[in-house]
Amino acid sequence: MDTSLLAIILLVVGLGMGALLVGTRYLGELRRIARFLRGRDPQSNARVTAGGAPGVTDLADAVNAELDRSAQAHIEALRHQQEFQRDLSALSHDIRTPLMGAKGYLQLARDEGDPAQRARHLDAAAARIDTTTELLDQLFAYTKSTDPDLALKMEPVALKPFVEEILLGQYPAFEERGWEPQVTFEDATATLEADREALARILTNLVVNALRHGSSAPSIFQRTENGRVLLGISNTVEDPTAIDPDRLFDRFYQADSARGAKGSGLGLSVAANLARAMGMKLSAELTGNTLTITLG
Repeated sequence: MDTSLLAIILLVVGLGMGALLVGTRYLGELRRIARFLRGRDPQSNARVTAGGAPGVTDLADAVNAELDRSAQAHIEALRHQQEFQRDLSALSHDIRTPLMGAKGYLQLARDEGDPAQRARHLDAAAARIDTTTELLDQLFAYTKSTDPDLALKMEPVALKPFVEEILLGQYPAFEERGWEPQVTFEDATATLEADREALARILTNLVVNALRHGSSAPSIFQRTENGRVLLGISNTVEDPTAIDPDRLFDRFYQADSARGAKGSGLGLSVAANLARAMGMKLSAELTGNTLTITLG
């Protein structure tokens, strides 16, 4: 046999044997990794170790990175679940309190012989039932605002008459406090591309928030920045140190930090969710004792 031919045959055989050995080695490493993943405790911090086969280190690093992401997602899910359970417990307390009050006043009314006093007890019971209804309404609104399939009908909305309509709806509350809101528009013809129902909920929640927690009549303003129409509301607050602007739009923020205050702590969160659904954003800024919330 020709010597060169024999060398070629030996080379081919050698390469084949080498490829077989490398393939066997890779197969062994892959099986080892598969066994590790199948038998790994989900709560364990164990990670894939790299074998000696070329390229296995990259595979091990990729698997470990995915395990780390999965573990972090699990931790975040547990944290959100704990926060939700805590917040739900707080809301449950807020709902039970007026209901128990209503029950007490109804008991007093039942045992009361004086018609005038009985009427006062019944009015007090009705007021507490109204508070419970409002809390449930806010909870429903929050659930709806977080729906990824929320249907929105976007259209140009003339802001000035829209704002005036919202303020008119809150006239009794303003009259009760002796407040007159100030409305300032940079452009009286300004419009905003929005869903009318969602925008009405946002503005109503912002105005109600100012009425409940402000210490003076709010100012509603419109201005344009970089071609973008902005709508905002400012009001003074009695204790600015009690407000965290970074958490103002968090779910149940008020219920978590101000047990004695009115409301569910969901109003501003609902507003922020609806703004986000329309491609907008709510931002809050506290300057001295003035809180300003801007939609844009």
